Amino acid sequence: MTDLSAAPSWRRDLSIDQQLALTTAATRLAAEFDGIYGTETIERFLHSSYDQFAPASIPHFLPLLAERFARQRLQALARVEGHHRDGKPVVLFLCTHNAGRSQIALGFFTHLAGDAAIAWSGGSEPGTEINTAAVAAMAERGIDISGEYPKPWTDEVVRAADVVITMGCGDACPTFPGTRYQNWDVDDPAGLDVAAVRPIRDDLERRVRALLEDLHVPAR
Repeated sequence: MTDLSAAPSWRRDLSIDQQLALTTAATRLAAEFDGIYGTETIERFLHSSYDQFAPASIPHFLPLLAERFARQRLQALARVEGHHRDGKPVVLFLCTHNAGRSQIALGFFTHLAGDAAIAWSGGSEPGTEINTAAVAAMAERGIDISGEYPKPWTDEVVRAADVVITMGCGDACPTFPGTRYQNWDVDDPAGLDVAAVRPIRDDLERRVRALLEDLHVPAR
Protein backbone atom coordinates (compact mmCIF):
# COMPACT_ATOMS: atom_id res chain seq x y z
CA MET A 1 0.00 0.00 0.00
CA THR A 2 0.98 3.64 -0.27
CA ASP A 3 3.49 4.96 2.26
CA LEU A 4 1.58 6.71 5.06
CA SER A 5 4.52 8.78 6.33
CA ALA A 6 3.21 11.96 4.68
CA ALA A 7 -0.43 11.24 5.47
CA PRO A 8 -2.58 13.07 8.04
CA SER A 9 -1.86 12.04 11.63
CA TRP A 10 -5.05 10.00 11.95
CA ARG A 11 -3.93 7.87 8.98
CA ARG A 12 -0.44 7.39 10.38
CA ASP A 13 -2.14 5.99 13.46
CA LEU A 14 -4.01 3.26 11.58
CA SER A 15 -4.09 -0.01 13.45
CA ILE A 16 -2.67 -3.19 11.96
CA ASP A 17 -6.23 -4.44 11.47
CA GLN A 18 -7.22 -1.27 9.58
CA GLN A 19 -4.13 -1.46 7.37
CA LEU A 20 -4.86 -5.12 6.66
CA ALA A 21 -8.50 -4.30 5.87
CA LEU A 22 -7.44 -1.60 3.40
CA THR A 23 -4.92 -3.96 1.79
CA THR A 24 -7.63 -6.60 1.43
CA ALA A 25 -10.03 -4.01 0.00
CA ALA A 26 -7.43 -2.91 -2.55
CA THR A 27 -6.92 -6.53 -3.59
CA ARG A 28 -10.66 -7.03 -4.11
CA LEU A 29 -11.02 -3.82 -6.10
CA ALA A 30 -7.99 -4.68 -8.23
CA ALA A 31 -9.60 -8.01 -9.13
CA GLU A 32 -12.93 -6.35 -9.95
CA PHE A 33 -11.35 -3.73 -12.18
CA ASP A 34 -8.63 -5.92 -13.63
CA GLY A 35 -7.79 -4.77 -17.15
CA ILE A 36 -9.43 -1.39 -16.58
CA TYR A 37 -7.47 0.29 -13.79
CA GLY A 38 -4.08 -0.48 -12.30
CA THR A 39 -2.93 -0.73 -8.71
CA GLU A 40 -1.92 2.94 -8.45
CA THR A 41 -5.38 4.17 -9.50
CA ILE A 42 -7.13 1.64 -7.24
CA GLU A 43 -5.11 2.69 -4.20
CA ARG A 44 -5.50 6.39 -4.95
CA PHE A 45 -9.28 6.08 -5.08
CA LEU A 46 -9.38 3.84 -2.01
CA HIS A 47 -7.23 6.14 0.10
CA SER A 48 -8.98 9.32 -0.99
CA SER A 49 -12.31 7.64 -0.25
CA TYR A 50 -11.00 6.72 3.20
CA ASP A 51 -10.02 10.35 3.71
CA GLN A 52 -13.61 11.44 3.00
CA PHE A 53 -14.95 9.63 6.07
CA ALA A 54 -12.15 9.81 8.64
CA PRO A 55 -11.87 10.80 11.36
CA ALA A 56 -15.63 11.39 11.83
CA SER A 57 -16.76 7.80 11.26
CA ILE A 58 -16.39 4.82 13.57
CA PRO A 59 -12.85 3.52 12.87
CA HIS A 60 -13.95 -0.11 12.70
CA PHE A 61 -16.19 0.61 9.69
CA LEU A 62 -13.88 3.00 7.84
CA PRO A 63 -12.19 0.45 5.55
CA LEU A 64 -15.58 -0.97 4.53
CA LEU A 65 -17.03 2.50 3.83
CA ALA A 66 -13.90 3.45 1.90
CA GLU A 67 -14.09 0.29 -0.21
CA ARG A 68 -17.77 0.78 -1.03
CA PHE A 69 -17.28 4.42 -1.95
CA ALA A 70 -14.13 3.71 -3.98
CA ARG A 71 -15.99 0.97 -5.88
CA GLN A 72 -18.80 3.38 -6.75
CA ARG A 73 -16.35 6.05 -7.88
CA LEU A 74 -14.38 3.59 -10.02
CA GLN A 75 -17.59 2.30 -11.60
CA ALA A 76 -18.53 5.89 -12.39
CA LEU A 77 -15.10 6.65 -13.84
CA ALA A 78 -15.28 3.54 -16.01
CA ARG A 79 -18.57 4.82 -17.44
CA VAL A 80 -17.18 8.31 -18.03
CA GLU A 81 -14.14 6.89 -19.82
CA GLY A 82 -16.20 4.48 -21.93
CA HIS A 83 -14.96 1.25 -20.34
CA HIS A 84 -18.46 0.21 -19.30
CA ARG A 85 -21.37 0.46 -21.73
CA ASP A 86 -24.50 -1.42 -20.71
CA GLY A 87 -27.08 1.15 -21.83
CA LYS A 88 -28.59 1.47 -18.36
CA PRO A 89 -29.63 5.00 -17.32
CA VAL A 90 -27.75 6.39 -14.32
CA VAL A 91 -29.44 8.73 -11.84
CA LEU A 92 -27.75 10.65 -9.05
CA PHE A 93 -29.77 11.97 -6.11
CA LEU A 94 -28.20 14.90 -4.27
CA CYS A 95 -29.24 16.75 -1.14
CA THR A 96 -27.39 18.60 1.60
CA HIS A 97 -26.57 15.88 4.13
CA ASN A 98 -27.27 12.71 2.10
CA ALA A 99 -29.07 11.44 5.18
CA GLY A 100 -32.78 11.77 4.35
CA ARG A 101 -34.30 12.91 1.06
CA SER A 102 -31.65 11.57 -1.30
CA GLN A 103 -31.49 8.28 0.59
CA ILE A 104 -35.27 7.81 0.46
CA ALA A 105 -35.27 8.56 -3.27
CA LEU A 106 -32.35 6.19 -3.81
CA GLY A 107 -34.16 3.48 -1.86
CA PHE A 108 -37.30 3.77 -3.94
CA PHE A 109 -35.42 4.00 -7.24
CA THR A 110 -33.28 0.94 -6.53
CA HIS A 111 -36.26 -1.05 -5.28
CA LEU A 112 -38.50 -0.16 -8.22
CA ALA A 113 -35.94 -0.24 -11.03
CA GLY A 114 -34.11 -3.39 -10.01
CA ASP A 115 -31.28 -4.15 -12.43
CA ALA A 116 -32.77 -2.03 -15.21
CA ALA A 117 -31.14 1.23 -14.05
CA ILE A 118 -28.44 2.50 -11.71
CA ALA A 119 -28.77 5.08 -8.95
CA TRP A 120 -26.32 6.75 -6.61
CA SER A 121 -26.64 9.47 -3.99
CA GLY A 122 -24.49 12.11 -2.34
CA GLY A 123 -24.48 15.28 -0.27
CA SER A 124 -22.88 18.71 -0.38
CA GLU A 125 -22.31 18.54 3.39
CA PRO A 126 -22.62 14.84 4.27
CA GLY A 127 -23.93 14.01 7.72
CA THR A 128 -22.60 11.29 9.98
CA GLU A 129 -25.53 8.87 9.83
CA ILE A 130 -28.78 8.13 8.02
CA ASN A 131 -31.90 9.79 9.41
CA THR A 132 -33.47 7.16 11.68
CA ALA A 133 -37.02 8.38 10.98
CA ALA A 134 -36.35 8.03 7.23
CA VAL A 135 -35.10 4.48 7.82
CA ALA A 136 -38.23 3.64 9.80
CA ALA A 137 -40.56 5.21 7.25
CA MET A 138 -38.96 3.25 4.42
CA ALA A 139 -39.09 0.04 6.46
CA GLU A 140 -42.87 0.48 6.52
CA ARG A 141 -42.72 0.07 2.74
CA GLY A 142 -40.49 -2.99 3.01
CA ILE A 143 -37.40 -1.11 1.83
CA ASP A 144 -34.27 -1.29 3.99
CA ILE A 145 -31.98 1.76 3.71
CA SER A 146 -30.27 1.20 7.06
CA GLY A 147 -27.13 -0.05 5.34
CA GLU A 148 -26.63 3.20 3.44
CA TYR A 149 -24.31 5.95 4.62
CA PRO A 150 -23.91 9.71 3.99
CA LYS A 151 -21.19 10.44 1.46
CA PRO A 152 -20.08 13.37 -0.69
CA TRP A 153 -20.49 13.66 -4.42
CA THR A 154 -17.38 13.49 -6.58
CA ASP A 155 -16.75 14.77 -10.10
CA GLU A 156 -16.64 11.35 -11.73
CA VAL A 157 -19.92 10.31 -10.11
CA VAL A 158 -21.70 13.46 -11.33
CA ARG A 159 -20.22 13.17 -14.81
CA ALA A 160 -21.34 9.54 -15.09
CA ALA A 161 -24.97 10.40 -14.32
CA ASP A 162 -27.52 10.82 -17.09
CA VAL A 163 -29.85 12.66 -14.70
CA VAL A 164 -28.93 14.55 -11.54
CA ILE A 165 -31.77 15.19 -9.09
CA THR A 166 -31.06 17.98 -6.61
CA MET A 167 -32.95 18.54 -3.38
CA GLY A 168 -32.02 21.52 -1.26
CA CYS A 169 -28.28 21.77 -1.89
CA GLY A 170 -28.66 24.97 -3.92
CA ASP A 171 -25.54 26.50 -5.39
CA ALA A 172 -23.43 23.82 -3.72
CA CYS A 173 -24.82 21.21 -6.12
CA PRO A 174 -22.40 20.50 -8.98
CA THR A 175 -23.15 21.34 -12.61
CA PHE A 176 -21.52 19.85 -15.69
CA PRO A 177 -22.38 20.70 -19.32
CA GLY A 178 -24.45 18.07 -21.07
CA THR A 179 -25.88 16.59 -17.87
CA ARG A 180 -29.63 16.72 -17.32
CA TYR A 181 -30.66 18.31 -14.03
CA GLN A 182 -33.94 18.38 -12.16
CA ASN A 183 -34.61 20.13 -8.88
CA TRP A 184 -37.16 18.55 -6.59
CA ASP A 185 -38.67 20.90 -4.03
CA VAL A 186 -39.06 18.42 -1.18
CA ASP A 187 -39.15 19.13 2.56
CA ASP A 188 -36.13 18.11 4.61
CA PRO A 189 -36.96 15.28 7.05
CA ALA A 190 -34.17 16.28 9.44
CA GLY A 191 -35.47 16.48 13.01
CA LEU A 192 -38.91 15.09 12.12
CA ASP A 193 -40.56 12.00 13.56
CA VAL A 194 -41.77 9.09 11.44
CA ALA A 195 -45.33 10.45 11.15
CA ALA A 196 -43.99 13.71 9.69
CA VAL A 197 -41.62 11.89 7.36
CA ARG A 198 -44.34 9.75 5.77
CA PRO A 199 -45.74 12.55 3.52
CA ILE A 200 -42.18 13.32 2.37
CA ARG A 201 -41.61 9.63 1.67
CA ASP A 202 -44.84 9.38 -0.32
CA ASP A 203 -44.02 12.52 -2.30
CA LEU A 204 -40.62 11.12 -3.20
CA GLU A 205 -42.14 7.80 -4.26
CA ARG A 206 -44.45 9.59 -6.68
CA ARG A 207 -41.55 11.58 -8.09
CA VAL A 208 -39.35 8.51 -8.47
CA ARG A 209 -42.12 6.60 -10.26
CA ALA A 210 -42.60 9.52 -12.65
CA LEU A 211 -38.84 9.66 -13.25
CA LEU A 212 -38.72 5.95 -14.04
CA GLU A 213 -41.57 6.35 -16.49
CA ASP A 214 -39.75 9.26 -18.13
CA LEU A 215 -36.63 7.11 -18.44
CA HIS A 216 -38.69 4.25 -19.91
CA VAL A 217 -37.69 1.99 -17.02
CA PRO A 218 -40.57 -0.26 -15.94
CA ALA A 219 -41.22 -0.16 -12.19
CA ARG A 220 -41.32 -3.53 -10.49
